[in-house]
Amino acid sequence: MHTLSDKPARYLRQIALDEIGEAGQARLAKQSVLIIGAGGLGSASIYYLAAAGIGTLGLVDPDQVEMSNLNRQILHATRDIGRRKVDSAVEKVRRLNPEITLKTYPQKADAKTLVTLIADYDFIIDATDNFTARYLISDTCVKARKAFSHAGVSGFCGQTFTYVPGKAAGCYRCLFFDRPSEEVLPDKAAGGILGAVAGTLGTIQATEAVKFLTTAGDLLVNRLWVYDGKRMTVRLIAFKKRDACSVCSSVDV
Repeated sequence: MHTLSDKPARYLRQIALDEIGEAGQARLAKQSVLIIGAGGLGSASIYYLAAAGIGTLGLVDPDQVEMSNLNRQILHATRDIGRRKVDSAVEKVRRLNPEITLKTYPQKADAKTLVTLIADYDFIIDATDNFTARYLISDTCVKARKAFSHAGVSGFCGQTFTYVPGKAAGCYRCLFFDRPSEEVLPDKAAGGILGAVAGTLGTIQATEAVKFLTTAGDLLVNRLWVYDGKRMTVRLIAFKKRDACSVCSSVDV
């Protein structure tokens, strides 16, 4: 793991921020973030977190790179088709910043493995692309008292919020209650998405992670950030922890 004295020029513009400074940069070097999903959202968040000097990044994804991924999953290139996404991602990140620690988990984050996966990390990023994983990540993080960032994208639009334990924060189920039925779920393989939208939301997730780890700024806690790239509008929708939530209502604040 690196220290600030190694190559201070790498983080000089970040250290220049009053909200971070040398103390904040040193803190980032000791922190860890687990990114679940090395696709569209994950590509942007992984790359920017590596650039920011997060000490340890964990990458979770069971999939291989496919041609249809390449319009938005910018950590991967044409020559990576058929490779495991975590291996492709690690190669690019090491070129960018060889000073950080990278851990890979080429496996599905399911109910059996997720508790163990998140245990050693300070912040979790949900960069998945399906409702089942999103509910599971939220439920597991709430019960384990782990801060996390959720994001989802479709077409020209995206949304994101941050959960922090101990702040009476609402979780994913507070917003969306229960998983939609299969009849109303879109076919993700057939659905369209503008690649830059995934990048926009992924960089916001990275921003939230850095802010949480350095205590800089205000997080998107109890606020859903909704982005419409087609109309170029942004909305902040306030929400709160639901007393009747089946998960977070039973967790002490």
